[in-house]
This record gives sequence, structure tokens and C-alpha cells, in this order.
Amino acid sequence: MTRVIVAGAAGRMGQRISYMVHTNPGLELAAAFEHPDSPALGRDIGEICGIGGIGVAISSGPESVIDQGDVIIDFTFHEATMEFAAIAAKHGRAMVIGTTGLTQENLAELRRLAQESFPCVQAPNMAVGVNVLFKLVEKTAAILGDAYDVEIVEAHHRMKKDAPSGTALKLGEMAAGALNRDLAQVGVFERNGIIGERTDNEIGIQTVRAGDIVGEHTVYFAGAGERIEITHRAHNRDNFARGAALAAGWVAGKPNGMYTMFDVLGLTDF
Repeated sequence: MTRVIVAGAAGRMGQRISYMVHTNPGLELAAAFEHPDSPALGRDIGEICGIGGIGVAISSGPESVIDQGDVIIDFTFHEATMEFAAIAAKHGRAMVIGTTGLTQENLAELRRLAQESFPCVQAPNMAVGVNVLFKLVEKTAAILGDAYDVEIVEAHHRMKKDAPSGTALKLGEMAAGALNRDLAQVGVFERNGIIGERTDNEIGIQTVRAGDIVGEHTVYFAGAGERIEITHRAHNRDNFARGAALAAGWVAGKPNGMYTMFDVLGLTDF
């Protein structure tokens, strides 16, 4: 039985992750924590996430519960994630990180910590369907080549803090890699005014923030006289949380290092 610690347990994602961990027969929801000012401190996480009291009170910060679990699941905020990763490294605890907004510097530091001290699954999106989407986009781009323009449109709820989404960026990276391009050089994230004709190599990523949209991503491959659209729509947060729980069970006991959901799902060679 893998003992799981949930970071940001009282938040929207934290509650669904806690629920999915508790209902997974191979996992134990061993501990949960929040920031020191959270009004949820001391409350039973089971009551908050809708499964009834389970005797696990929400604690303040990871240090207070780090010895109670094998894996930390973190979907919080990039600055907090880096603090938690340093603590996980110190104590040799595995991590599952679904936090978006991580910078290249953050990712480089995570890779260093993981290689030295703990196994970590990090992905911008833990949903099984989205990870299949990543691979489909990569394969489609490789097959169609430079004859088709690639555009990505993502939509999320009005409370999301980062833009574009980590998932949209990953989709852009998968397409760019298949086309031997560098997204950092060809990505176009805003269009306004007299912009001139579209260049051949650019990959557009556009953002919508509105209402309570959970998450939608569409990749357009547009050629002469036709286009292909590949879309994933999340109806709720459960698929992200279910994937995170799956990753927690998979990563426990793995050698130190960075892993992705492709490793968890056996998609590395797809």
C-alpha cells in the first residue's frame, strides 16, 4: 500500500485528488497539508472532499507530515512546488507534480533534485486522454510535415493564473519537435493589429479565459483545401486527479530521476 500526502488538499484540485487517492485500492490517503493561513487547517480531509471523516486532519505545511507518506502529490503553485521539492529531496520522498507555470529554471532544478534524491513524475497534464492527445499531435505533425499550418487554441476558467496553459505549451512542443522546430523560436502567443502574412514555421497558441471552463484544447492542422482538428475537452477535474493517483502508485519505489506520464502509461515508444 502506497501512502500518499496531498499538497494544497483543501483547494479544488486537492479535494479531487484526495478523493481519487482514497478510492484507489492500492493507495492510502495518509496525510494532507495546506498553507499556514488556510481556514481548513485541522479539518478532516475526508469531510472536505466528500468521503466522510477518515481521521486525517489537514496540517500546516509539508514538514509536519513528510514522515507519514511515501509520495507527495502537488498541484499547487510553482513557487510552492519548488519549496516542496526541496523538502522531498531532503527526506527522499517521491513526488507527483502537476503544477503548471513552472519556468525552465524551475524544471532544470527539479531535474537536478530528482536525479540526486528522489523519483518524480512531472507533467503539465495528468489526464490519460490528454497524454494520448500529446502523442497523436506528435504523430500527426510528423506525417503532415511542413505543408500544414499548426495552430493551438486553449480555453480555461477565469480563475486560472497562467497563460497559455502548460498543456497547450506541451502540445506546441510536441508538434514543434516532430517538425524539427524550436517552439521558443517559432511560437506566436498573441496576434493583434496589422501583423502581415503568417510565416511558414510559426506555431500559434491562443488563450481563452472565461466562466468555469475546466479545460479545452484544440490543435489545428490546416493545409490547402482541408484541415484536421484534434480536440480534448475535460468535463470535470476527475481525470486529472485520477491520473495523478495512478502516477503516485507507479512512482513509489522507482529509482531517482524525472519521469513523465508517458512512462506511467507506457507511451514512451508510441
